[in-house]
Amino acid sequence: MPDTPPPPQPLLDDDALDRLDDFLESDRVSADGLDLIGSHGFLVALAVAPREVDPTIWVAELFHGEPDFADEAERQEVLGLLETLKDNAIAALDEGLLPELPFDLELGGLAPAETPIGDWCAGFMEGVFLDEPAWFEGDEEASATLLLPFMTLSGLFDDEPDMADLANDPERLESLVRQLPELVLDLYLHYRVPPEKPKPIPRKKKPARRGKGKS
Repeated sequence: MPDTPPPPQPLLDDDALDRLDDFLESDRVSADGLDLIGSHGFLVALAVAPREVDPTIWVAELFHGEPDFADEAERQEVLGLLETLKDNAIAALDEGLLPELPFDLELGGLAPAETPIGDWCAGFMEGVFLDEPAWFEGDEEASATLLLPFMTLSGLFDDEPDMADLANDPERLESLVRQLPELVLDLYLHYRVPPEKPKPIPRKKKPARRGKGKS
C-alpha cells in the first residue's frame, strides 16, 4: 500500500493563534495593519522569500507602525509568536511538508476577495512586495508563473486585463485554492532549495601495472 502523506502542519497551535488574533484585532494596533489571516499569509511569504527581510522592516509593515504594547513583556510575546509562525513554516517546508492554512480550501461560489482565502493571498503578496526585485531576479518567467495563483486569488490585480480570464473562471479558481499548500511548497523549493548538481562521473581506474617478477 502507498504511504499516506502526512497531514498539513499547523504553524501555531490554536491558543497561540487566538492570542495573536485578539491582539491584532485590538484598538492598540493600527486599523491599516494586517489581521490574523493576512499576517499568516504575510509570514508564510517571508518563509518562502528568496532572501531574508530584516525584522524591523517586516514588523513595521505588518503593523503599519508601532502598536501600543502594554509593556515589554507583551511586545516580546507578540513578536515571538509572529517569529515562531515564520520559523515553523520554514521548518515544515524544509522537510517537504505542507503548511496548514487557516481557512477551508474552497470558495463556495464566492469571489476570492470576499473570503479569507483572498485575505491570506493579499497578505502573502504584501510579503512579496517587501522585496519584490528578489522574487523576480533570475528566471522572471518562472517566478511570475509560480506567483500567478497568489496574485489572482488576492484580488489585488482584478483590473489587470491579462488576469481577467482566470479571475472569471470559477472552476479554475477552486482548483487553485485546493492546491494552495502545494503551491507554497513549490515556491519554497524554487527559491530556497537549489537544484542538485549532477554527480561527477567517476574516472575509470587504470589497471594496476604488475611489477616484474623475480627470475
